[in-house]
Amino acid sequence: MKYKIVFLFILLTVQKLSASHLDIVTLEYPPYIYQQEGVATGAAVEVIKEVFFRMEQPILIKTVPWARAIALVNGGHVDAIFTIYKTISREKFLLYSNEVLISQPVSLFIKENSSIVFERELAKLSLYQFGVVRKVSYGKNFDEAIKNGMLKNIQLANNGEQNFKKLFADRVDIVVSNKYVGLYILEKTKKLNKVKELPLEQSGVLSYIAFSKKKNLSAVRDEFDLILSEMKNDGSYYKIIDSFLSAYY
Repeated sequence: MKYKIVFLFILLTVQKLSASHLDIVTLEYPPYIYQQEGVATGAAVEVIKEVFFRMEQPILIKTVPWARAIALVNGGHVDAIFTIYKTISREKFLLYSNEVLISQPVSLFIKENSSIVFERELAKLSLYQFGVVRKVSYGKNFDEAIKNGMLKNIQLANNGEQNFKKLFADRVDIVVSNKYVGLYILEKTKKLNKVKELPLEQSGVLSYIAFSKKKNLSAVRDEFDLILSEMKNDGSYYKIIDSFLSAYY
C-alpha cells in the first residue's frame, strides 16, 4: 500500500508538471507577431504554437515592449522569448534554440523623394539620422557600426510604427527595419508608395526562440529543436510562413 501511495504521488506530480504552462514573451512585430481579437498570431507565433502543440506543452504568449521582454527573460521572470537575434551579450543569459525560427531580411527605408544612395557601405551614411527600435538587433554589421561609433545619429523608439512616423515628420532620415515588418506597417498606414527600400542584408538575419538560463529548460529546448526540424522536413513550417508572408514576396 505504501508503494502504491508513493507511485500515485509521483504520477500526479509528473502530470502536474507536464500540464504547467511556459510563459513566453515577445513584441508586437507584424506580420510575424500581432494581436487579433486579443489573441497572439502571426507567422512566428503560429510556428511556435504548432511546435509546442506537438510537444504537448502548454504555453502562454504575452506581447510587451521589446526592452521589457529582454528584461523579463534576463531576470528569469518568464521562460522564453522570440523572435530574437543571437548576440554574444545575450548568450550570457539565454539558451538559444539550435534550429533557426525565422530568417529575417533587414532593409533601410527612406522617403520616396530622398536622395540618399546606399552602396553597401554604412560608413557613407554616417551623417544621417537613423530610427531604430530600442534593444532590437539588426544584424552583426549594423550593430557593430553603432557599437564602434561609425553610426552615431541613432534615435530610439519602442516600435516600428513610431519610427515611420518620425520618418514622415522628417525627424529621421532612415528607418531600419525587418523588411516584412516595414512593408506591413507601410501597407497598413497606406504609405507604401511614399518610401523607397534599400536592402541592408544580402541574406536574412537569423532569429530564434531562446530560453532563460535561470530556468532548467535545456530538455525543452532540445525537444523544441527536434520538432521544429521535423516541421521543416514535412513542409508544415513553410506552409505557415507562406500563409503570412507570401503577400509581400
